Amino acid sequence: MTSNQPDALTEAGAKPAITPAIPPHLRRLVLTGFMGAGKSTIGRTLASRLGWTFLDLDTHLEHRTGATIPQLFERHGEAHFRRLESTALASALGRSNTVLALGGGTPEGLTNRLLLEQTPATFTIFLDAPFPVLFDRCMMQGLARPVLADPDAAQLRFATRHPLYLRLAHLTVDTSALTQDETVDFLITALNKAPHSRL
Repeated sequence: MTSNQPDALTEAGAKPAITPAIPPHLRRLVLTGFMGAGKSTIGRTLASRLGWTFLDLDTHLEHRTGATIPQLFERHGEAHFRRLESTALASALGRSNTVLALGGGTPEGLTNRLLLEQTPATFTIFLDAPFPVLFDRCMMQGLARPVLADPDAAQLRFATRHPLYLRLAHLTVDTSALTQDETVDFLITALNKAPHSRL
């Protein structure tokens, strides 16, 4: 929890936390990027710093359908899953004061891209890093990610999605050399400094 007193004493040599002051007309921040980018962990920290709500789109979709993402793929196939995902995204974008973490494949759908581009007061942030860095992060997390079972196919998927992430982003951050806290500090600083007319 951050202090409400901006001049609170910090430990010797410690950098004081950056006071969030994002443009007041923004109602939601959307984090996009490939798996391993840190969308959920960074999103939670960013939302906490802002005093906003964090929402993971995959979790939101699972709650709406009563099924896990793998179950939805298995039962209905990817095409139906993507339609459910678009409906969940529209629902999520109706919320205010929310940091929303997208699934890695969400930007592939045209409907989803249009929703993100045309929803007012929405600012999209691309958490970028080279594929080898993202792959290593996923391996270090020790989570079962079937998509990464074939690294060459995963890299091709990354290459296909990367231009879409870039196209949607109002802000792109290379996280390859940043810790999660450093990334959040960078985002808050960038939002503080950004001209309101360009957001």
